[in-house]
Amino acid sequence: MRSHLLEGVVRHRRAQPFTYELEHGMYYFALDLDELDAVARRSWLLSRNGPNVLSFHDADHLDPPADDLRPALLEHLRREDLDADGWRITLVTSVRVFGYVFNPASFFLCRDADGVLRVVVVEVHNTHGERHLYTLRPQRDGETFVSSMDKAFYVSPFLAVDGGYTVRVRDEPGRLRVSINHERDGELVLHASMDLTRRRLSTRNLARMLLRYPLVTHKTTGMIHVHALRLWRLGARFYKHSEHGPRAYRRREAAP
Repeated sequence: MRSHLLEGVVRHRRAQPFTYELEHGMYYFALDLDELDAVARRSWLLSRNGPNVLSFHDADHLDPPADDLRPALLEHLRREDLDADGWRITLVTSVRVFGYVFNPASFFLCRDADGVLRVVVVEVHNTHGERHLYTLRPQRDGETFVSSMDKAFYVSPFLAVDGGYTVRVRDEPGRLRVSINHERDGELVLHASMDLTRRRLSTRNLARMLLRYPLVTHKTTGMIHVHALRLWRLGARFYKHSEHGPRAYRRREAAP
């Protein structure tokens, strides 16, 4: 089975207007979209689109929510003028833990028939229940996938919807490293990274992850609010969702 687990560290470092750093241990699933049913049969702890201790739901991804993730993702790629038939697509994400999940960012790693990483789709969620997809093509050949895009989605009340991102993905046999730099006017605003080691997807490893990182998806949402409170107390500028979120921008575009 190509699907597996990823365990490691997530780091954020804010560079403006002051330095603020955080680091958390995490685990993720790396799910081959051809194996979603097989993954659900791999362990009694895990289900697809049903209740369990751990459960993967297709509808937790894409906009509109997917009924069947692989064909829905292929359709998204076709709309981006990409013919991905025959490609192998791996989704790096968290699944529901006791029915709950929040994924600040998930990554669809899209490889061609020769195993070359051709496209990375970054799916970003915010705490207002909104989703946005960035479809990235590499800007140069090399062992590390590198691409950039303009920031187009409200993520945090302490980050303006401006500037751009540079995304780097280094996909090695035993390790996956992803970094995202948010830059504005040539200066770093925020650096985020994941440094993850591959683990076999088994009931034993799933149980170990559940014990080592209990209620990890609930903790993700909880820590987002803890860090938001700390940033607010430090005096970080607050950007209201009603003024800077996707709905506000749609209203402005529709205005005469």
